[in-house]
Amino acid sequence: NRRAGTEDIAGAAGLAFALKYREISGACLTFMGDGAVNQGAVHETFNLASLWNLPVVFVIENNGYSMGTSQRRSSAGPGLAKRAEAYGMEWDVCNGHELYDVREKADKMLQRARQESRPSVIEIMTYRYRGHSMSDPAKYRTREEVEKVRAEQDPIEQVRVRLIQTKRASEDALKKLDAEVRSVINEAAEFATHDPEPDPSELFTDVVR
Repeated sequence: NRRAGTEDIAGAAGLAFALKYREISGACLTFMGDGAVNQGAVHETFNLASLWNLPVVFVIENNGYSMGTSQRRSSAGPGLAKRAEAYGMEWDVCNGHELYDVREKADKMLQRARQESRPSVIEIMTYRYRGHSMSDPAKYRTREEVEKVRAEQDPIEQVRVRLIQTKRASEDALKKLDAEVRSVINEAAEFATHDPEPDPSELFTDVVR
């Protein structure tokens, strides 16, 4: 399971090749953004993965804006995952805000990789509320657009509503859980911010030289 930059997509296929070469049962997942799919290295990797029947699932996290350019201005064609057809690979698209849709379609692709040693592409339609990085003010979209997605499609909020509606959890129980999680996060952030830096000698701890 690997979160890849463009330069690492081929590396993920290499991991899948190693699994197949060593006859290890398994599959490799590699995640990329919608901007990466327009890069040449991705298409070279798609070609070899299909040609060599590698057990790899290419996951496209499509937030619609790549690093800061609307997909309507940067990507030609009806969809990103559909490009897999050019390489004879199976593909699918799922709603990244819907837990069960992601699980169902990802499981199908993983089974294909593990049992048939065949690559595939799955495009997860998602969204980000903030910019690509701290230096990105995200002025390429309106505040109203972001708030509309947050109000209508937020995956955590959808699960919360579903749990309450099906009486699998009460609102009070979920509020208590939320407070506990926030406490853990705040404690971890406090530790990361104020814990002293390790001694430079620790740089070589557990490193075989």
